[in-house]
Amino acid sequence: MAVMVSHALDQGVLVVTVHDDPGSDGRAVLLARISDLVKGRAPTSLVLVLDGPAAADSAVGVVLRVHRLCNRLGLVMSVATHSAPVRRLLEADADTDIGGTRLVVLARADTALQLTAAALTAAA
Repeated sequence: MAVMVSHALDQGVLVVTVHDDPGSDGRAVLLARISDLVKGRAPTSLVLVLDGPAAADSAVGVVLRVHRLCNRLGLVMSVATHSAPVRRLLEADADTDIGGTRLVVLARADTALQLTAAALTAAA
């Protein structure tokens, strides 16, 4: 299954936008693509944007796994989605006991990028 993903590097922050609902069959493919981008681009942090149809329950598990990866790599991660139900699911299911940073879930991608970049500047 092909899941449309685009990415850009902005201020050292990798911004990955998922354009399609991965469905149950596409979750593993989506996780692998995002993981490869994170490992290959070596960003300072990640903003994951669930755009339109990608903001589905099937993407929540992928986001949470990517958050665990980012914590292992020492990266700050934010998620942006317009879907209030998906935001609530992510906030409720985010693993806070993994010893890393809290998953930040926002409605707007530009706000997520600004806050993530600002957090990096403050930490430096």
